[in-house]
Order: sequence, then C-alpha cells, then structure tokens
Amino acid sequence: MRDTVVLKDVTHGYRGRRGGRVEALAGVSLRARRGEVVAVVGPSGCGKTTLLELICRLQRPEQGTLDCPSAALMPQRDLLLPWLSAVDNAALAPRIAGRSRAEAREAASALFAEFGLDGFQQARPAELSGGMRQRVAFLRTLLSGKPLLCLDEPFGALDAITRAAMQDWLADALRSEPRTVILVTHDVEEAIVLADRALVLSPRPGRVIEELEIGLPHPRTRSDAEVMQLREHILGVLGAARAPELRR
Repeated sequence: MRDTVVLKDVTHGYRGRRGGRVEALAGVSLRARRGEVVAVVGPSGCGKTTLLELICRLQRPEQGTLDCPSAALMPQRDLLLPWLSAVDNAALAPRIAGRSRAEAREAASALFAEFGLDGFQQARPAELSGGMRQRVAFLRTLLSGKPLLCLDEPFGALDAITRAAMQDWLADALRSEPRTVILVTHDVEEAIVLADRALVLSPRPGRVIEELEIGLPHPRTRSDAEVMQLREHILGVLGAARAPELRR
C-alpha cells in the first residue's frame, strides 16, 4: 500500500524564550500508510509537538522534505468554546469548511450516539466530564474531513482510569471511522495499545532511535503479556538513550 505521509531527514529548531536557539528535531524520517496509526513516543521536550506542527504545515522545516495530505490537528487541550453547546462545538469543523449551520449540526448530531454522547448535544463544556470533552474534541477533528489526523497527547490531562477507558474508545472509533493517524504520546502503553507502528524519539533534539511494527491483534489491553513485553523493550530503549544525559 502506498505511503500517504512521508517525511525525510527533517531537521528543525526555533528561538527559545531566553533568546538562544533550541534544536527540536534532527534528521527525522517518518512514513505512514493509508489507514495506519503511527505513534511517536518519546520524553517530554523531544520535539513531538513540533513534528505534528510541521506535518500540519503550521511551520516549515528548516531541512528535509515532507509529503503529507491535508491534516487536522487535535491539540493536548480540548479547546472547546465554553459558550457553545457540545453539538455546536463538534460542528465547528464543517462550519469552517463552508457548510451551513444546519448541515454541520446534522452531521455532528448523527455521530453523537456512536461516540457515547447521545443526550448531551445541548450540554455546555462545563457540564461534561473530561472524557466526554475529549470525545467532542475528537469528533470535531474527525468532522474536518481531513484524510490525516494528528493527535497531540489527546488523553494526557485525564486521570489514569479515564485515560484507559478513552484509549479503548479511541481504538473502537478508529476501527469504525478509519483514518491515517499520527499519534504523539509520552505514554508507552498508549502507543502500543493504539498504534500499528511506533517510532521512538531520543531526548532533544529528537532523533528516531527505533521503529517497531506492533503486529498485535486488536483489541489490546495494557495487561496483555505482549503489550507488557513491548513496553519494557521501549522503556529500555528510552532509558539507554537518556543514560548519557543523566551522567552529565
């Protein structure tokens, strides 16, 4: 199957808050086939969010090449508008794309039951749980109609129990509404449970230090023996990459 996302030898940096230069990424290559979920896992500050911004064309790489379709970004925070109802928040993407308010609300409402949100169409964000807010945010991202979804730590702000439930929910949602997905996370188990393939980044500047085909059947859980084995392997790779930094 033809790759739909291709990055080759991408290097990028930016000006830090104190005026110095921050090297975010160094020679990163990434590919994703149509309908594939690729997780990018690594320590905080290794350039994961920068990578998504480059893929979404919010920044241009200083070096290297990108060949990516139009992408929708779901940031770490849900960014729901507090004065809008849940259905109107979800309908923002088709509204921005030019559809009428009635059409956009109809498209969003049709998916509320499937996303476990039926009965909460008119609720304001303050009336929703953290997990429900993330579902609305993901629905908004999905309704953009973009062939590529970039998810930036989508469940990082949730408690452990809610996060595990949302990971199961997202796996089901992606099976029913397949898209090509680049998932950024520092949660190694999340990467293994959700992704078809995982890229492990080094501490900043981020470099790909390992690429793994997950190759496990769905559904997966954190307690599966194979998931735990892969978790230990990836943690070992990350620990080895950090060892020189810790000895300084």
